[in-house]
Amino acid sequence: MGNKENVLAIIEQTKVISIIRGVRETYAARLIDALLDGGIRCLEITLNTPGALNIIKEARKREGIVVGAGTVLSLEDAQKAIEAGAQFILSPSLSVDIIKYCNSKDILPVPGVFSPTELYTASQAGAELIKVFPAGSVGPRYIKDLLGPFSGMKLLPVGGVSTDNTKEFMKAGAFAVGVGSYLANAELAKCGDFEEITKRAQSFIALAHNA
Repeated sequence: MGNKENVLAIIEQTKVISIIRGVRETYAARLIDALLDGGIRCLEITLNTPGALNIIKEARKREGIVVGAGTVLSLEDAQKAIEAGAQFILSPSLSVDIIKYCNSKDILPVPGVFSPTELYTASQAGAELIKVFPAGSVGPRYIKDLLGPFSGMKLLPVGGVSTDNTKEFMKAGAFAVGVGSYLANAELAKCGDFEEITKRAQSFIALAHNA
């Protein structure tokens, strides 16, 4: 099984990607372990987090998880992240160049789209998993509506995903969800409350699987 297939399989199994943004590098290792203790196996470290490439390298030391880079806005960003060990590349926007580059490296590209036209363009360019962002502003119904004409596409709602709507997003047909600061919470990490992060991880995993 290639890297892309392996990453997709683990995302499908666990259904929750924890997005690590703005967490100080000092707390990163303990935060990652707290998420793993709660059942998270898919991590996204955003490149606008100080020390992001080092955090990616740290995360890759763990067994049985997949580590992605987020907020990838250029081909150069994608190259640096992949060199640091990123196994998938997420963007808030759609870049056909990044999709093609990642596919040539057996790295899963996850472009960000919002409209049906962007969704179709991303799929035609070779994206297998497509991030719908910002999903919270339109809600789970939008995922269901997109899957009407685009049946079978793998959609990842990101932005505003919470314990209140995770179940609904999955019921609407989402392949998985991306969860930001409510889960990998910078303030909780700073305070050393890693138990709460583990509890939140368990909650999201349970909600995604019980949909």
